[in-house]
Amino acid sequence: MTTTMDSKEFVNRRQKLAEKMPEHSVLVLFSGVAKTRSQDDKYPFSPNRNFYYLTGIARSNLILMITKRAGSVSETLFLQRPNELEAKWTGAVLADQEAKELSGIEYFDYLDEWLEAFATFVRRCEGQCSLYLDLYRYQWSDEQTLAEAFAKDAQKKYKTLQMQDAGPWLKELRMVKSPAEIEEIKRAIAITDEAIRRMWAHARPGIMEYELEAHYDFALKSNGVRELPYLPIIASGINATVLHYEANNQRAEDGDLVLLDLGAASNYYAADISRTFPVNGRFTERQKAIYQLVLEAEIKTIEAVKPGVTLQQLNEVTKQVLADGLLRLGLIQDSSELSRYYYHAVSHHLGLDTHDVSDYSAVMQPGMVITIEPGLYIEEEAIGIRIEDDVLVTADGYEVLSAQIPKEIAEVELLIGKKE
Repeated sequence: MTTTMDSKEFVNRRQKLAEKMPEHSVLVLFSGVAKTRSQDDKYPFSPNRNFYYLTGIARSNLILMITKRAGSVSETLFLQRPNELEAKWTGAVLADQEAKELSGIEYFDYLDEWLEAFATFVRRCEGQCSLYLDLYRYQWSDEQTLAEAFAKDAQKKYKTLQMQDAGPWLKELRMVKSPAEIEEIKRAIAITDEAIRRMWAHARPGIMEYELEAHYDFALKSNGVRELPYLPIIASGINATVLHYEANNQRAEDGDLVLLDLGAASNYYAADISRTFPVNGRFTERQKAIYQLVLEAEIKTIEAVKPGVTLQQLNEVTKQVLADGLLRLGLIQDSSELSRYYYHAVSHHLGLDTHDVSDYSAVMQPGMVITIEPGLYIEEEAIGIRIEDDVLVTADGYEVLSAQIPKEIAEVELLIGKKE
């Protein structure tokens, strides 16, 4: 999928980042490499999101270097040298003209020149250089990144080099979306809407979860979506009480609810939507009562979205509504028991990653895009219900970007099994 963003978008992002860089500093970002799966077969390549955020380029084996010294900022993108023989097998490498059109970067060099270019800049800084890298690590057990490997080598070569993490700068920039980014998320949501409606149209008692997933895949690929932002959750019956159920290999029996948690992507910008529906087209009275409570919690939490609130405050709104409702239904005897049936937070940021980079304690600002996703998971009744929408924080409140995807009981029931 070709990016629809103007190169000026990426130029502006790099300018904002350069403003944060101190004198005598260099930022290095790696696009990533295609990893070997087996023999000469590789996994599909997915670019480092921070590299993509600053360049708009989704190609492997590229390096971006931004330097700042004496008030002057310089940008260089290091490309692979063309190889006619390799091009016959895997296609031509990225040309500088195409890279310029995508990113707005003016100066290019080849990868075999990049270490010397880096060394030249460090030498000119005369022992005062700071190196900024994307050093984010999710788990201790994660494999070493290209940035971590380079940090180790660079520190060995230059003992006075000050190693810094560019992650906080990039997080701050990425948390607030531009109009162009919001349009990409809207397109991802529109494709997800189409996919959900297709799944509903083909739903019937006895259908396998993976059959529903096949309809989802068809809708996405028909719209040019080749890479999923995350594996879809298509969970029927008791499977829906497992938050990250991904097997999708069970039969949805008559009377089951099916929980969907899935999303398309548009130029790597993700949608993240949850809907729950009766596979036979009719909620039971018990299912209706619990579904309506989750829907009430979602609506009231969305209504609390505005600049100045935090994700923690939104979660407190959700917890209050759910606790009051479970007390009415007799499922709990005290609000402190809520965690038996609701045990995740209600919101996260959304963008180039489904769980986008963010500061969980930060207050909402206009331009942020978050999810609102309350749920109840009642294992003893084989009922799991989650309803999730994607919400833009605006200057005076919020806009539900996924409002077109049905979620009221009556409108959902009308769409189940209704092929055109």
